[in-house]
Amino acid sequence: MHLEHTPYGPYERWVKRPLDAVLSLIALILLSPVLLITAILVRTRLGSPVIFTQERPGRDGKVFRLCKFRSMSNAKDRDGNLLPDEQRITRFGRALRASSLDELPELWNILKGDMALIGPRPLLVKYLPYYTKEEMRRHSVRPGLTGNAQVNGRNEITWERKFALDLEYVDHITFREDWRIVKQTLHTVFSHEGTALNAIEDFDVYRKKQWEAQGVSGNPGDGSGKL
Repeated sequence: MHLEHTPYGPYERWVKRPLDAVLSLIALILLSPVLLITAILVRTRLGSPVIFTQERPGRDGKVFRLCKFRSMSNAKDRDGNLLPDEQRITRFGRALRASSLDELPELWNILKGDMALIGPRPLLVKYLPYYTKEEMRRHSVRPGLTGNAQVNGRNEITWERKFALDLEYVDHITFREDWRIVKQTLHTVFSHEGTALNAIEDFDVYRKKQWEAQGVSGNPGDGSGKL
């Protein structure tokens, strides 16, 4: 899959990826004590595995395995099925997410080249068939550890607003913009803004409701839903 993209500037073409690799390596080294302590706490409070991996779409929709610290228990019902997310996340898990410490293993994804420090957040693979052609352009660049949507509302804005902010970034990738998002991310993390769990419904559910309400026929398997 190759997606349309605005012309690459010098920063995006020659600087952004090498800079991401160097900074992620430095961060992994400097934050190794934090990573170790967090891993021990996750193992003690939630058990194994310490690292949670999940398939996510990367650049041009290529799927990779995202790494995060686990933040939910394995609590199951009487039939052996996992309980809903809101029942499996503990106080410790909420604190882990609110502090964004659960995201630190993604530095490994950045070092490998699956992700960037700044870019649209990688969402679920199951969402791919529900994007419009314009929304799919968010996958024309590497997904980020943080991004424009994360510093402008995070979990407290609508899906349309999230995607509009993602595309605004995709069309204006510069060092200045990346640095602005880094600074705002630090403020967002320390102020715990927009960290509400499950503040909005899953995108595929949301988009299906839109299609039904507007009487739009969309094939939920072609990746080109139209509104």
